Amino acid sequence: MKFGIHLPQIGDHVTAEMVGQAARDAEDLGFDSIWVNDHLAVPADAPYPPPTILEPMITLTWAAACTTQIVLGTSVLLLPLRHPVHVAKELASLDILSNERLIVGAGVGWVEGEFAALGIPFAERGVRMDESIKLIRASWREDPMITETSLITAATKNIRALPQPKRDIPIWIGGNSKAAVTRAKKTGDGWHGLANNLSIEDLKAIVADLRANTGSNFRITLRTFWDALKDDKDDLRRNLDAYANLGIDGIVSEPRQRDFAKRQSAVEAMLEVSKPWQTTD
Repeated sequence: MKFGIHLPQIGDHVTAEMVGQAARDAEDLGFDSIWVNDHLAVPADAPYPPPTILEPMITLTWAAACTTQIVLGTSVLLLPLRHPVHVAKELASLDILSNERLIVGAGVGWVEGEFAALGIPFAERGVRMDESIKLIRASWREDPMITETSLITAATKNIRALPQPKRDIPIWIGGNSKAAVTRAKKTGDGWHGLANNLSIEDLKAIVADLRANTGSNFRITLRTFWDALKDDKDDLRRNLDAYANLGIDGIVSEPRQRDFAKRQSAVEAMLEVSKPWQTTD
């Protein structure tokens, strides 16, 4: 399996130096990838997600400038909250400037107040997700664009939205719901599930379904909130062994430590725990 690590992105204490150092350390330590989360507006009375979180694409651009080879990923970008033609331009630009290192993990979102704050109907998020993926790929492939959608207001016929990426940037569909897995099979280049909310038996069924209905290039990955300084290491090893036996392609871990020095120690500890299952191909 390949292993990625989440960048420090949450809290008033996070600085440019922390993000850059974490990105460089991840690359030097041999992690395959670095990742960021996404929330734009959080209700004041919500216990989670936290209200202070750096914008994902700006954070990844900074991390890209601080590194040379490590893969850059979003875990996950909430596509229904953004206009797809705009986000397609941002993603294409980031992929070009980073020398084709980007993976787009994308999800529908789940905080209803966040949608209300941005004037987007919460009930439409599934349809908007599907139409966003369609328009983003059209923006990357068509010049001028000819693809149009029914819900998202975008007069895209005869529009040029350049530059286009030099490749099809992978889009991995995030989420554990049946709708998310179905969307991954129909429109995704991969599935990016949340491990903490899945039993091994549930995951086994999802993996079997995905492998039976997707091609050989389809990637199955999991995000975890493991912390190798706090969690039982034997439990982590048992989970990693189970995931490897199921054929999981990659793990993205977000340490729960917020203190930067402790976070860095947790990153090194996670790398040590995962060594027996690491692959580089």
